[in-house]
Amino acid sequence: MKLELRNIKKNFGEKEILHGINFSVESGKALGLLGRNGAGKTTTIRIIMDVFHSSSGEVLLDGKKLIPSGDRFGYLPEERGMYPKKLVKEQLVYMALLRGMKKKDASASAEKWLDRLGVSEYKDRKLDTLSKGNQQKVQLAATLVGEPDIVILDEPFSGLDPVNSQILKDVIKELIAEGRIVIFSSHQMSYVEEFCEDIVMIDKGTIVLSGNLDEIKEEFGKGRKIISANNMDADALKTLIENDFDDLVKVISSDKHKVVVEVKAGVDQWSLVDRLKEKNVDIKAYGNYEPSLTDIFIDKAGKAEEEIKDDSENNKEVE
Repeated sequence: MKLELRNIKKNFGEKEILHGINFSVESGKALGLLGRNGAGKTTTIRIIMDVFHSSSGEVLLDGKKLIPSGDRFGYLPEERGMYPKKLVKEQLVYMALLRGMKKKDASASAEKWLDRLGVSEYKDRKLDTLSKGNQQKVQLAATLVGEPDIVILDEPFSGLDPVNSQILKDVIKELIAEGRIVIFSSHQMSYVEEFCEDIVMIDKGTIVLSGNLDEIKEEFGKGRKIISANNMDADALKTLIENDFDDLVKVISSDKHKVVVEVKAGVDQWSLVDRLKEKNVDIKAYGNYEPSLTDIFIDKAGKAEEEIKDDSENNKEVE
């Protein structure tokens, strides 16, 4: 299967919220859908599921217009939505029936997922009597009880301790291995890096970054180096580089251990090391910078914010 979004736009009244969203994801892969709060992720998800209709553009499955149906989708929303006063298994069976399952199959699927997620002992209890973590696992069971082809998970690790997080990790990996389409949205970037081959980053309704995660990391780290010293902390090293070596490199970031710099065009990458040694800096480490997804997210989201501020200032000047 291949799910595609082509030039999706969405207006609420006269305001356009999504400005031409394009991406695709295939069976057996997970796509990371990223963005700050209010970026347009949830609106995009709702259009995929036909909760909202797009103002223009189309959602395709294997090249044909997607006809949404309950049995195709499993959706775990960030805002959970089960009945707190109803029995756990009773709810799961009901949800499976709504998705077209026969009662016997619905019961078997409910038992399967409650057992797989380690909450089968609570099947005859009301949901609100469970801990937050176990409620979250029941919510995931409700997402998967219809055996959907397309699974959309919005902040699935919220409220889970490390043991339960590992159970959920294993389940997600199994879904991918089974050839399901998985769309994964989270602000916890380490989980996105663990599961997703491709990412799409949305900001203010526009895709600001998309593609293969490894390739994005390679491109983002190109020309950038990390450097640390034995005889001074990172703050002191950063200040020295900014003051004395700005003709060679630009400081990108720093933490308590290292400084990240970008070598300027035409500069030998070892020039900085040589000149720091002349300043009696004892180099501890100097090497290629391998960015995390968190680094990339902060960089792209920050640039988008600056562009928005610039536009606002320009509009004020015009006014």
